[in-house]
Amino acid sequence: MNILLTAINAKYIHSNLAVYSLRAYAAGKCERYKEEIGIAEYTINQPLDQILMDLYKRKPEVLCFSCYLWNIEYVEQLVAELGKIMPQTDIWLGGPEVSYHASHMLEQFPQVYGIMRGEGEETFLELAEFYYNNSGKSLEQCEKVQRLKEIVGITFRDGEEIIETADRSVMDLSKVPFVYEDLDVFKNKIIYYESSRGCPFSCSYCLSSIDKCLRFRDLELVKKELQFFIDHEIPQVKFVDRTFNCKHSHSMEIWSYIKEHDKGKTNFHFEVAADLLNEEELNLISTMRPGLIQLEIGVQSTNEQTIKEIHRTMKFSQVIEVVNRVHAAKNIHQHLDLIAGLPFEDYNSFHKSFCDVYALRPEQLQLGFLKVLKGSYMEEKTKDYELLYQNRPPYEVLSTKWLPYSDVIRLKGLEEMVEVYYNSRQFEHTMELLEQVFGDAFVMFEEMSNYYEEHGYYGVNHNRVARYEILYAFIKEVALVQYETLLTEEQFRQTLVMDLYLRENMKNRPAFAGDSLVSKEVERTFYDTEAEEHQYLKGYEKYDKRQLRKMTHLENIDGHLILFDYQNRNPLTNQATTYEVI
Repeated sequence: MNILLTAINAKYIHSNLAVYSLRAYAAGKCERYKEEIGIAEYTINQPLDQILMDLYKRKPEVLCFSCYLWNIEYVEQLVAELGKIMPQTDIWLGGPEVSYHASHMLEQFPQVYGIMRGEGEETFLELAEFYYNNSGKSLEQCEKVQRLKEIVGITFRDGEEIIETADRSVMDLSKVPFVYEDLDVFKNKIIYYESSRGCPFSCSYCLSSIDKCLRFRDLELVKKELQFFIDHEIPQVKFVDRTFNCKHSHSMEIWSYIKEHDKGKTNFHFEVAADLLNEEELNLISTMRPGLIQLEIGVQSTNEQTIKEIHRTMKFSQVIEVVNRVHAAKNIHQHLDLIAGLPFEDYNSFHKSFCDVYALRPEQLQLGFLKVLKGSYMEEKTKDYELLYQNRPPYEVLSTKWLPYSDVIRLKGLEEMVEVYYNSRQFEHTMELLEQVFGDAFVMFEEMSNYYEEHGYYGVNHNRVARYEILYAFIKEVALVQYETLLTEEQFRQTLVMDLYLRENMKNRPAFAGDSLVSKEVERTFYDTEAEEHQYLKGYEKYDKRQLRKMTHLENIDGHLILFDYQNRNPLTNQATTYEVI
């Protein structure tokens, strides 16, 4: 018997925790499954024919696909073709993108034999046992159907009839096996880990609100597995827990453990509710190594009517207090999210939500758009909200009763400007200066988006220097012309130069930077002295003056001689360490 679990990821650096978990759980019950159940991982960026040929060569008798928003269109295309060239292969789908409308998927895709709904570990094990126990047997169709009916949590076809068995109860999360013993398989990929499943909240746009059964993995097991990541110096581990800190004792145990056992290499990513972080947790994380953890915080909106309507539990006043406290410690990367297209949120309301969150100065501000997921409460409210959304995944909002498509387009432009000029952290000082001109961050990004559109810059793959040059032109042509300010073009030029060299050890100066104001004599004297004394560049003792010059940069910024050290960067911003040379 040859069963193949197939994952099609969004990027090469991603891995699919689900397929590895399914195989590991099955192998834990029967050793031979580890060898006889295969895993195939691809990406949506690969040519479809390439994947089609590879799957055909593997000759699976049972082919299973893990389905998500980012890959469902790709899976559907594959399934349509696989049904032609592998008609004897039973194709099964699973995952959140098919679990909540399984019958519809079977009606739409006759090539698919069945769908595993909800959590898959126990269901897949029973399905694997069904196929292995009946491998080589000539089962009558009625007998096959009867045996499949005994497996809960599946929807499958019997000719023209679609059969849906009972829902499966959720499982003990501690019984899910650890899948990362063989790290060679995950080399150069992000590691995903779950210490809890389910969510205590009922946000109307999220599928996690459907499953109310929140459960946690045994903490002693979690600690053992975290130690494995730490010992193997995994660069980043992303917890997939929907609200990591919903149980105080759980989050404290885990955060205390990684702090005490930190070896300075691994970063842990957590999605948290900021307003649930209490004093004990805040005190603990404030003492962590910079870069040890990063927090993703879903604000979504600051409109109280919107928050109430989407059944979200959030006190923004507490979010402000917590985010500011975390920010003050300067050791944790914070990623804050907003969603455009929510009920009762029009363009002006979103403007306010954006400014409220932007004022908190997160390291990342993610401006996303509502996705109307099948099975979610939001989907049920489409008529009430006059909600229009795309038919194709990820089912993104087109318009609502409050937000016409024309405003969605405007917000799309603003989103790109935020991504390029804020989230990249490449223009930090220039953007802070520019905000003084506009006085309103939303208006600033709005004007930048208009500038891009007027000059035909959208849709062009700009390099980093070009982004600086465009920003400099925008400052000269819009900010300093259309808005009153005492700031000068030269101040902005020097700030742009500062931002450029904070991230880039660029030896060929771009045009806007002008000629270097650091003379050859000053530069030579500095590196001659530094190679002997190492007043600024500690840890560079093994390098000579020529090497020091290549690894660092000297720049005259507003009359101050600034040394940029690229070997020692800020773990939160990736900016070079700087010293003012006296």
